[in-house]
Amino acid sequence: MNMFYVWNGRKLKRYLMLAVAVVFSCGIIYAERDNIAVFAPQQPAAIYSIPTDKKVVALTFDISWGDKRAEPIIDVLKEKGVKNVTFFLSSVWSQSHPEIVKKIVDAGFEIGSHGHKHDYYSKFNDDEIRSQITTAHTILSGITGKSPNLIRLPNGDFDKRVLRIAEELNYTVIQWDTDSFDWMNIGTDKIVERVVSRAHPGDIILMHASDSSKQTRDALPAIIDQLRASGYEFVTVSQMIGQTEVQGKTVNTDPLNDPSVRLEAAAYGL
Repeated sequence: MNMFYVWNGRKLKRYLMLAVAVVFSCGIIYAERDNIAVFAPQQPAAIYSIPTDKKVVALTFDISWGDKRAEPIIDVLKEKGVKNVTFFLSSVWSQSHPEIVKKIVDAGFEIGSHGHKHDYYSKFNDDEIRSQITTAHTILSGITGKSPNLIRLPNGDFDKRVLRIAEELNYTVIQWDTDSFDWMNIGTDKIVERVVSRAHPGDIILMHASDSSKQTRDALPAIIDQLRASGYEFVTVSQMIGQTEVQGKTVNTDPLNDPSVRLEAAAYGL
């Protein structure tokens, strides 16, 4: 009987030491989780805003249809001396309005792709997604004389496949952190209030220059003036990305836990 209890005591001691080792190892992994994350394979991601302390914002304008709104918006930007702006152009629209595209290019504004067919790309198969992006690229490159490397998918719609294929085609998917709601025509004052009250360092602001957005031109001067009065400078999306080291950073991938979304991992499909 004595030998029985001695044997169990040794066995119990081994189990206790093993448990302590497991707990200790878990503690090390938890403490070093940020460093470990750096070495994990990075998923393709969409950029909603950029983590920075600098008071910079990116005004972005999507254009998919119409010929009445874009030029007045270009005129406002020129009058206000805002040179760093990013336009995301539909290739179908660009084919129909090359003269407006030329004015955007001549003004020195950045050109990004808004895809070819204005549809939900996440419902396409891989070949269709690739075809839509490459077709738009060919058309926009031919009209503008520049090869875009930023894309905002039509309707802001994408999934992990779209992100992966866009990355394979050397595109970065750009979303937004502040939606002006100008596409809803909620009223000039409300558009201004939404943008100015939500703007933050590194913010990407969504606006539109399509004919369906009837109040953007009237809201734009106040948005520019008020953001400047708050100390903000305007940069293109590429300039903003260039101001921070995105690759290798450990970033929040759960927008529900961070009101100022920076980078959304593809796993969330947002």
